[in-house]
Amino acid sequence: MGWIESSTRVTCLAAFFASGLALPAVAASHLNNDELKSVLRGQTLAQDRCATCHEVGSEGTSTHPEAVPFRYIARLYPVENLEEAFAEGIYVGHPDMPTFELSVDDLTDLLNYLKAVQED
Repeated sequence: MGWIESSTRVTCLAAFFASGLALPAVAASHLNNDELKSVLRGQTLAQDRCATCHEVGSEGTSTHPEAVPFRYIARLYPVENLEEAFAEGIYVGHPDMPTFELSVDDLTDLLNYLKAVQED
């Protein structure tokens, strides 16, 4: 990894951790620059589209009683299996979860964010 790539990675990591929705350090340390950028875009999507009901960060509870915090979603669903469910509009989540459409890139970013914030 060259200096520019390393510098960009450090800048992205610093911005991510400063955002208050930080990934566990172990997860962030295993991401390359493109993966980290995807996770950051996914974080923004989660904040914009999901945070009304779901806790999308690394702590706290969801405002909707049936909306699982993002960091626990893998306890209920394999995150890899959610791609098709989201893409095809198959029912996923709490009963009053709105349907929404995402581009393939946005869906990939959101799923990468979900994978990155999972806790055991």
